[in-house]
Amino acid sequence: MQTTSQTIVDSPHRSLRVCFISLSAYPLFNPDIQAVFGGAEVDLYLLATELAADPRFDVRFVVGDYGQPPIEQRQNVMLIKSLDVRRSYFFNVRKIWKALRQADADIYVQEACSLLTTTIALFCKLRHRRFVYRTASNNETNGTYFRRHPFRGWLVRWAFRAADTRIVQNQEDQRRFSNIGLESTMIRNACRLREVKPARREFVLWVGRSEQVKRPDLFIQLAQSIPDISFLMICSRAARDEHYENLVHLAASVPNLKFIPGLPFEQIEAFFEKAILYINTSDSEGFPNTFVQACKSGTPILSLNINPDDFLNRHQCGLCARGDWGEFLKMARQMLMLETAAKLGQNGRLYAEKNHDIKQIIEVYKTLFLNRPGRGNYAPA
Repeated sequence: MQTTSQTIVDSPHRSLRVCFISLSAYPLFNPDIQAVFGGAEVDLYLLATELAADPRFDVRFVVGDYGQPPIEQRQNVMLIKSLDVRRSYFFNVRKIWKALRQADADIYVQEACSLLTTTIALFCKLRHRRFVYRTASNNETNGTYFRRHPFRGWLVRWAFRAADTRIVQNQEDQRRFSNIGLESTMIRNACRLREVKPARREFVLWVGRSEQVKRPDLFIQLAQSIPDISFLMICSRAARDEHYENLVHLAASVPNLKFIPGLPFEQIEAFFEKAILYINTSDSEGFPNTFVQACKSGTPILSLNINPDDFLNRHQCGLCARGDWGEFLKMARQMLMLETAAKLGQNGRLYAEKNHDIKQIIEVYKTLFLNRPGRGNYAPA
């Protein structure tokens, strides 16, 4: 992939500048970098690269310091290096501020709340630029984040209110924001669709980081409970996870479970296409990108807890046990019947085509960026 270093040049007749900020997203632009990223990074990477195909938009992206040049051009997106994500945010926040200033955008877009959210909100307030914030988890709308982080939460809450536009991933989160006086627009996660090629379905799949909230240990427990079926776990080490090696050791003790310690984003899709069933064991999520990946691959979903807007039942593309482990095991055995799995998978593919096609969703973002819409939904279903 061609990479060039360049300076940012202003022009009196320029496109609308949109800057995305996600410090851990650089490995998505440069697969040679082996580092952890999550759903929020994937969201903004897909939106930025798709938006960059429209000449009306000049897309910039503030990323972390992975040893790359200060400014690069990849996939028509200008990448601006900021701080090293392994170092203290407090002592390096000036690097964020410098990168935001270098981007010199009309609109700044960020997802997943942290002190970075507050920094961007303050920058936009002082510079009279638009700030668009997108939630990454229902912890941000149901109050969990603020209970866990009282002081930081106060700063983030101010940033939420300072945002010009708030975007949520599902209608439940939109209602929660409304209950505390915050208007929001619901836009579903986007994905790039491709034709699903017939493939032999070989294993039950789990994909994610080793964060405690995702409960990877429960997937291992599920594999132990169904020893006659093959299980595959793609699990990268979460930041500051001191127990990852214990998880790897536990997985290795289960004969019917294969463990892969993370893969580049573009390689994961092939595993979804070979999965009999995709499993989600998380305690909380917004709308997991892995749900979208499963649906577009024609793979049914079994979730222990997460079912945003009851979409698994409404669109008949999976099942949710509502936190009941016994029911979860029962559902797993039921869904492993190939005829049942095939029907649910077909429904999932239809759902993805109707609700998550990036070609449709990017047009909603373009309208939002160009026209400043008020509260609304993008919910074809």
